[in-house]
Amino acid sequence: MTVDQQIRERFKEAKRVLVASHVRPDGDAVGSVLALGLALEQAGKNVEMVLVDGVPSSFRHLKGSEKIRRHPTAPFDLFVSVDCADRKRLGEALQPLGAPHLNIDHHVTNERFGELNLIEPDAVATAAILTDHLPRWGLEITLPVAEALLNGIVTDTLGFRTSNVTPHALRQAADLMERGANLPELYMRGLVRRSLAAARYWGAGLSRLRYEDGIIWSILTLEDRRQAGYTSNDDADLINVISAIDGGRVGMIFVEQENGHVKISWRALEEGIDVAQVARALGGGGHQAAAGADIRGTLEDVVPHVLQLTKRMLSGVSEVHSSA
Repeated sequence: MTVDQQIRERFKEAKRVLVASHVRPDGDAVGSVLALGLALEQAGKNVEMVLVDGVPSSFRHLKGSEKIRRHPTAPFDLFVSVDCADRKRLGEALQPLGAPHLNIDHHVTNERFGELNLIEPDAVATAAILTDHLPRWGLEITLPVAEALLNGIVTDTLGFRTSNVTPHALRQAADLMERGANLPELYMRGLVRRSLAAARYWGAGLSRLRYEDGIIWSILTLEDRRQAGYTSNDDADLINVISAIDGGRVGMIFVEQENGHVKISWRALEEGIDVAQVARALGGGGHQAAAGADIRGTLEDVVPHVLQLTKRMLSGVSEVHSSA
């Protein structure tokens, strides 16, 4: 029996399904949870969709987003993780539930932590995997599902600007548009439009931009977040602004967290640079061109250590290890 056949049987037999994704959810996480959750609801299943950090404001326009909860509230007989490379990133509220029954993802660093794993690293987004596979599982791509799927594809490719974009991904987008999904609106809301608080938060980070040995980087502090009035614990996608700056080989941002951690995001600004190897050395993961990690410590300790590891990677060191 193929993986598709096994997944189809699992969905057919399930009565109540929990669908979840990673902390600090991006557009692919939100889109994938919504697409699969809504498709299963359409098929008559009782579904609970969970993102422990909630839905970012830039994705609350998606139909069904109001159904997403921060923690599970009812028993389930099928637990599905989407767009999450390791079980810890599902968040503390979901750790007591154990390993998901199904793990669907496109990250090359995925730890295959599900009982059944569908991992396609060549896909531009987990939403792209679902676009191909939902019909194979007997699930319908209605308009709300199509919008959620296209949201995931558009945001994870930064509007089809990442190096992994393929003709197939463009054909998927065209097919979803033919089902009624509004590409210009999804692009504008997911990638361009920002709140005034987010813009102020960006200003703090942009004022600290640094360049060192091919790395363009900045930091965002808890005080920056407070003064800007920005309520989420991410970088408001400032990393995508940094990655558009000429002259560097890697873009990075360090975001201070309230729990004594620092979140780091990397973007490779040249083809052939593998930032995921640095993220993996620090307990994180991602893709060759885009990766992230979450490290315990202060900005004063974390920033120089991580910059040193990133410089080692750029200097051609074949194996990057963290001594932290």
